[in-house]
Amino acid sequence: MPLPSKCARRSLAALLVCFGWCFSAADTRAQDGSTGAPRADSKTTNNAEFIAAADEVLQQMSEITGLKLLTPLKKSLRSREEIRAYVIKQMNEEKNPAERYADARTAEALGLLPKGFDLDAFMVNVLTEQVEGLYDPKTQEFYIADWSPISDQRMVMAHELTHALEDQHFHIEAWSRAARPNEDAELARDAVLEGSAMAAMVDYLMLGTGRSLKDLPEFDASMLIGELESTPTLKSAPPFLKDALIFPYISGLNFSAVVLKSSGWPALSSVFEKPPVSTQQILHPAAYKAGKTPATVSIPVFDKMLGNDWAKLDENILGEFGWKEVLKQFLDDDRAKTLAAAWNGDRYATYEQKETKKLILVTRLHLDSEEHAARFFGQYSEALEKKHSERSNLLRRPNFFQFDSPDGGVFLFCFGESCVTMEGATRKLFDAFTKALDWPLAPQPPEHPGAVPEKTAALFFPAVQAAP
Repeated sequence: MPLPSKCARRSLAALLVCFGWCFSAADTRAQDGSTGAPRADSKTTNNAEFIAAADEVLQQMSEITGLKLLTPLKKSLRSREEIRAYVIKQMNEEKNPAERYADARTAEALGLLPKGFDLDAFMVNVLTEQVEGLYDPKTQEFYIADWSPISDQRMVMAHELTHALEDQHFHIEAWSRAARPNEDAELARDAVLEGSAMAAMVDYLMLGTGRSLKDLPEFDASMLIGELESTPTLKSAPPFLKDALIFPYISGLNFSAVVLKSSGWPALSSVFEKPPVSTQQILHPAAYKAGKTPATVSIPVFDKMLGNDWAKLDENILGEFGWKEVLKQFLDDDRAKTLAAAWNGDRYATYEQKETKKLILVTRLHLDSEEHAARFFGQYSEALEKKHSERSNLLRRPNFFQFDSPDGGVFLFCFGESCVTMEGATRKLFDAFTKALDWPLAPQPPEHPGAVPEKTAALFFPAVQAAP
């Protein structure tokens, strides 16, 4: 799905490190004007202190996780300007400007971001504000912000040095990328990385107490994230971005706590050997343990019908986390969470008209039962009405809903355990789409009797294979 750090992310977790930590200390220094880099004569002393502290924490994290240091680790202090340059470099390497533009427009089409939101600028600003330390798997180097005192750096070190140890054993960048092009599965792997590093940090904080994360049955992972309103960038951020930034850390930590509960840190290797395949497995660790996998869902291509003045921007999988975020924009949190939990596979695509920048969004969602598909139809109909405040020519039937909006036709159709949506399109396109899926014709408006002929649909969608 279009996440902040591959779009940032949105791919995201690869860029975000230790999000939420040391908020108070960083903000105090920002307010009193002491956020600049230290003087050159003090940096040598700080560097020596940093290396000594990093070596000490690295040994402690190795003992906590059971992951031995296989090769010496490079370590260095970095200025705010260097961290900003790194963030921009990573964003450009993760996705090119066209791909990041596609992510932002898809998020806009889904209702996750307001029109015209500058996602690139947001990600650079929020990461520069929050990142206190980084482990770069490309260079296999750990570095930390030179504006933070050693006392504030140790928690960051615990988190990032866990990444360094995992990288030496599991090659984390290649492991995360192996889930591509499924961005939902990749986000699930990011949650393993960030969640396990958070779990290791919790154990680090409990050193000397004789206890660890697995001894805390009522542990509330959300208490480890700082106040989201603590920085100007996050204070003004759309809710989706806050949720997307936090997900790998908090949901990943909850997942790690369950995995580590019975067998402790030796269980980590088995997760890397058999990674979760969806954010559903992260949100519901029991689904991971049971080996529950989603249905494979496909959608027809639109290129021939739309013509040369349209281009496909994006096609991927939202997953349970993505659908929960979409639903939360228009329904209350409890309903969104319940509906999204019935997710059993999906696919979406966005198209853009080159000259007008008009968008068409199509989704196909597979639910875990016909009952849940019917429930989704009823509640997503409500969501679409909230999303499109200007509506005309409504047609509502037990499993079909359509209306016109200023941006084009909006359609929702459920059949069996699946539901499809199309926004910004014509009825002709929608009928051809459902015909290509081998679905029955949706109810026709009184003024538009008839259907798209089968030959017409075959012409537009010549090689579509029906999927669950």
